[in-house]
Amino acid sequence: MTDWKSVALGAIAGAVIAVGAVFAAASGGMLPVNGPQVRAYLMAHPEIVMDMSNKYAENQQAAADRTQAEALARIGMKTYFDPKVAFTTGPVNAKDTLVEFFDYNCPYCRASIPAMKAFYEKHKNDTRFSFIEFPIKGPDSIVVARASFASRKQPDKYLPFHFALMNEEGLVTADTVYEIAARVGIDVAKLKADMADKSVDDAINTAHKLALKTKIDGTPTFIFNGKVRAGAVHDTAMIEKLMRGEDV
Repeated sequence: MTDWKSVALGAIAGAVIAVGAVFAAASGGMLPVNGPQVRAYLMAHPEIVMDMSNKYAENQQAAADRTQAEALARIGMKTYFDPKVAFTTGPVNAKDTLVEFFDYNCPYCRASIPAMKAFYEKHKNDTRFSFIEFPIKGPDSIVVARASFASRKQPDKYLPFHFALMNEEGLVTADTVYEIAARVGIDVAKLKADMADKSVDDAINTAHKLALKTKIDGTPTFIFNGKVRAGAVHDTAMIEKLMRGEDV
């Protein structure tokens, strides 16, 4: 979801806003110096611009975190484990919970899969997991999400299918999804029939509405023990820190 280009663009945008605010304040007589003096000072100390940008970004993130926390409190965590929208696994009464909104054609979701799979294997008996299809990468992703959801109707096939889809290097399309399904032992004819069930489209629509209510607009987005975090995860140690509420 996040790469160096988007971070850089965000920093530049923040810097522009921050500098603009300073000049506006100076022009309005809100600062004890005039515009040219402010400009001269900033030109002599350009590092201030980045400091202002970073502070602006911190404030924006803090506001977003508060908004998402308030949304989670209103919605309630049980909603994210509703089988009508999520594939859930692990002890129902587990103290630790991990939710992921993902798109099978999202490169950052795929980059997270080694860590996610390792964490799942390590904690499948003590953590409650929720996998929510959130296709936002176009028509192919919608088809793949529908196939993934339909695979739940074939016992013990969802997770092998999920991990196989996430381990693909190229774009997963309407054609390749059935090849991958057959590879993991799914009855493809039944899968296609189940994909036509209205409940599949209802589930995907519900997932989109849930993401909207939670202020989630990208993938992957995780909810670690009730705290939302967007972006890729790189190893099990990172996930375990996030589960404990630590910054990484």
